[in-house]
Amino acid sequence: MKFKLKKINSDASFREFFRFYKGKKTSIIVTAKKEIFKNLIAYSTVNKFLRENGIYTPKLISKNYREGIMEIEDLGDKTLLTYAKKSKDNSKIYKKCIDLIIKIQKIKPRFKLKIKNKKYIKLISYNINALHKESDLFFDWYLQGVLGKIKAKRYKKLIKNELNKLYKNIYFKNKFFVHRDFHVSNILLKKNKLCLIDTQDAIIGNPLYDLVSLLDDVRIKIKSSLKNKMFQYYLQKSKLKNEEEYLLKNDFNILSIQRNLKILGIFYRLYKRDKKPKYLKYMPYTWRLIQLRLQNKEFKKLNFLLKKSVSNKIRKKNFF
Repeated sequence: MKFKLKKINSDASFREFFRFYKGKKTSIIVTAKKEIFKNLIAYSTVNKFLRENGIYTPKLISKNYREGIMEIEDLGDKTLLTYAKKSKDNSKIYKKCIDLIIKIQKIKPRFKLKIKNKKYIKLISYNINALHKESDLFFDWYLQGVLGKIKAKRYKKLIKNELNKLYKNIYFKNKFFVHRDFHVSNILLKKNKLCLIDTQDAIIGNPLYDLVSLLDDVRIKIKSSLKNKMFQYYLQKSKLKNEEEYLLKNDFNILSIQRNLKILGIFYRLYKRDKKPKYLKYMPYTWRLIQLRLQNKEFKKLNFLLKKSVSNKIRKKNFF
């Protein structure tokens, strides 16, 4: 039997991925030199929990966490992003994704997931402190990078104060299992089954968060008409269909702003600290998504502060 190892595309984490050929069979070797607990142990544990609840995720084949390596099922490399970019009508693709979100939201959430024996991983609650911790990445990396430390610190206090008011205005409680990075790049298609990857950041949070990740995805531009159509589809299909629509839209808008501010910080950090400049190309569209959600009157002051601190010229900056 012939054995072969071929490196494949990595993600934004500290992991590396290799396709392991064993004759005609293949598997995926995942290695991590940093954050082994999150990138390997948490990942395989959440995958197992989801599989036990009917969600297709990569199955663990073998592991050596001490050495920072594990072997998982090969689900191929056909992400829904590939299909979405080629398709003229993405409504079928996004409906399937929303059906998957709804299926995940039917799972009884658990804050502790068993690894083995008496060892567990803990899923955090997406409370106001967690929201601030993430949006702080925008201030501490992106804003500081483009404005300098002193100016960024001044704007951070003003903008963070406004964000705090919005976070307090979030309606729905943290009672749902949330993937936290649910978008078409993290969903593979194998034998007509949707397969979910990158589950290591799962939390117990707001039911709108994964919908935000899907519809306001910085990696693919979809029309506002499709976003609205899919929002209505979620509204009709989910257990929240009897809730007031404005409450759902309120949480969606706030979480979209929060998420995309965080993404600006993460992508700038990937560029500056981790020497991964490929993520910079998404920044101008990330700002467009933020601007799209800032149109409501309740975001008027936040919109003013963001425009005052980060000009259109800076928003289009490629940093090279």
